Amino acid sequence: QVQLVESGGGLVQAGDSLRLSCAASGRYAMGWFRQAPGKEREFVASISQSGGGTVYADSVKGRFTISRDNAKNTVYLQMNSLKPEDTAVYYCAAKTRWVLAGKTSREYDYWGQGTQVTVSS
Repeated sequence: QVQLVESGGGLVQAGDSLRLSCAASGRYAMGWFRQAPGKEREFVASISQSGGGTVYADSVKGRFTISRDNAKNTVYLQMNSLKPEDTAVYYCAAKTRWVLAGKTSREYDYWGQGTQVTVSS
């Protein structure tokens, strides 16, 4: 069983930054997804098991950066220039069957509990 624990969410103003963390019980390719009220869950960013490959949603490219510390089995999502439309519950997810980064939620086998990010205008 893979354990994922997210942290780092909060309430910020537009233009501010936040860093989310996801501590995993092993080393996996990982992704961040988000879900806003009344909307479907959407892909945000993903990183390969080694950390050598990353993929981003167009809506966050240039503002968010995904990274990992494999010594700590922790993945980070650095979010800069936050906008009100970034408000959502953010979930980290782990892929146990593939090592590459990926955009589709069905590739991911385990999910964290989610952390709320609220950006005020």
